[in-house]
Amino acid sequence: MNTFILGNPEKCIGCKACEIACSVAHLHTSVVKANEMNLPFVSRLNLVRTSSVTMPIQCRQCEDAPCANVCSVGAIVHKDNCNVVLEEKCIGCKECMLACPFGMIDMQPKFAEGEAEFQVGLKVESMEGDEKKAYVIMQKCDLCKGRANGPACIEVCPADAFVIVNPDFIRKNIHDKRVSSAQEIAKRKYTGNS
Repeated sequence: MNTFILGNPEKCIGCKACEIACSVAHLHTSVVKANEMNLPFVSRLNLVRTSSVTMPIQCRQCEDAPCANVCSVGAIVHKDNCNVVLEEKCIGCKECMLACPFGMIDMQPKFAEGEAEFQVGLKVESMEGDEKKAYVIMQKCDLCKGRANGPACIEVCPADAFVIVNPDFIRKNIHDKRVSSAQEIAKRKYTGNS
């Protein structure tokens, strides 16, 4: 079973601390240095606001992941209870974006050592002449794999609006529901209470 992060709309206060923490966690450099290099703000989760709900959402790490199933180059693989992107394989075809039922995949420019990477052959025609075309790759929640304190969004949320859903959490949740159901049935059947 894959691990994923679930946001609670009843607790979320819409402060965007999770988006900022996510972006910073994936900079692979300090915030100060990132600012000096003019790196873009890229969060791998999205805070959705409507008239009735404010909720952070991110990749659900699907068991039969539609994004991985449509990836023609095998750039999305299952590793350590998580679906991860092999950035060096991604060709930016966007098939995964269309396949994701939650809309949680974005295409972002690829950076190496603080510099945007550009495509070798494809150029953009413009009035000023041919310009380099940015190399884009897919990005999605990776549960902050490799980060010592785990997912940054969970660590910084002031409202405790996130829970990490792992196989142990799921098993405990199911067990608790079964116990509760059994107790309720026994109470009704043997005591006559409803």
